Amino acid sequence: MAQDFKNDRYLQMSAVLALQEAAEAYMVCLFEGTNLCAIHARRVTIMAKDVQLVGRIRGERA
Repeated sequence: MAQDFKNDRYLQMSAVLALQEAAEAYMVCLFEGTNLCAIHARRVTIMAKDVQLVGRIRGERA
């Protein structure tokens, strides 16, 4: 019984780590696109409108 609990806890930790990895990859990709939008607008500072544009280009936001 205790062994089953350890396995479940390990699987939960693996799931959390996989979720963290996916979230980090998403954020890196989002900020890369956001930075490109800012550069295209001849700015060095990213703005909310850059994030929104990336979302629209990807089809994530209406």
